[in-house]
Amino acid sequence: MNYRIAVIKGDGIGPEIVNEAIRVLDRVAEQYGHTFEYREILMGGASIDVYGVPLTDEALEVAKSSDAVLMGAIGGDTNTSPWYQLPPSLRPEAALLRIRKELGLFANIRPAYLYEELKQACPLRDEIIGMGFDMVVMRELTGGLYFGERGTERREDGTRVSHDSLVYDENEIRRIAIRGFDVAMKRRKKVTSVDKANVLDSSRLWRAVVNEVAADYPEVELEHMLVDNCAMQLVRDPKQFDVILTENMFGDILSDEASMVTGSIGMLSSASLNEGKLGLYEPSHGSAPDIAGQDKANPIATILSAAMLLRYSFDLDREADAVEAAVKQVLKDGYRTVDIMSPGCTLVGTAEMGRQILERIER
Repeated sequence: MNYRIAVIKGDGIGPEIVNEAIRVLDRVAEQYGHTFEYREILMGGASIDVYGVPLTDEALEVAKSSDAVLMGAIGGDTNTSPWYQLPPSLRPEAALLRIRKELGLFANIRPAYLYEELKQACPLRDEIIGMGFDMVVMRELTGGLYFGERGTERREDGTRVSHDSLVYDENEIRRIAIRGFDVAMKRRKKVTSVDKANVLDSSRLWRAVVNEVAADYPEVELEHMLVDNCAMQLVRDPKQFDVILTENMFGDILSDEASMVTGSIGMLSSASLNEGKLGLYEPSHGSAPDIAGQDKANPIATILSAAMLLRYSFDLDREADAVEAAVKQVLKDGYRTVDIMSPGCTLVGTAEMGRQILERIER
């Protein structure tokens, strides 16, 4: 099979980690008889430097015409980078919002899994993590505060005032809820819907629609949880969660919290899907400009994102399983990048970690 993959290497450590993911995909293609055609496009700071905008129309068209998009990380140091002296609409992150909207990527899936070999890196006590945890954060990605009307103006007395609108319609909520329940059906059949229904009208609508969707999934246990309680429960007892279903801003915050209790955000993959098969796959972490070009970045999150690409966009489950198994074996064999290093293990850099993983990919 021939598949077209748009590649966004991005900024900071992005090119380094994407290169390792591509090497892994090439090994999969070799082992399983596929052809992956890569079409590189610029986005974020890299695009600003060349074109003056974070995402060109031409780059967006390439992404739309691809079967999947693989991305590293975009952005830079918000305190020192000249990109952040630009108007908000021209900063790197504006491209991320635009590509999500233009590609209809409404469903963000972020797994948070604690590997047995990385228990020492988990910041939680042994009695809390127990035998480990395995959850998925299902985040609505194209609505809510990040896409509502916003503005800053001055009142008559000169005081500056800003506003951001949090808007959801029931159809936006229903489609992400259906995706969340579908994922739960393939897992442990539990959904925790997270909102702020004691305060927000948007959350009260969210809860009502989720209840309607739940009626079509009698096998799935549904619980509702307020977002502040969920943030607490993630560090008190993370193993209670299976699928966390929530809106855009809450999901942004909770998925980062969930990733850190695994020991390192460098381990967490991410998929953003539309209503078809097209998806954008990226690590959950940022561009880490402070270590860019030093061969220190952990490429595992990006490699696991490539595995999600194989599974969700291409329906290549065996191949995805092979990549995930290779990652587990490398960890079992004691190889570590600096962010997950522990006594008695072998410290390796970005490229060597990638090489160790691709060597263990078997048909």
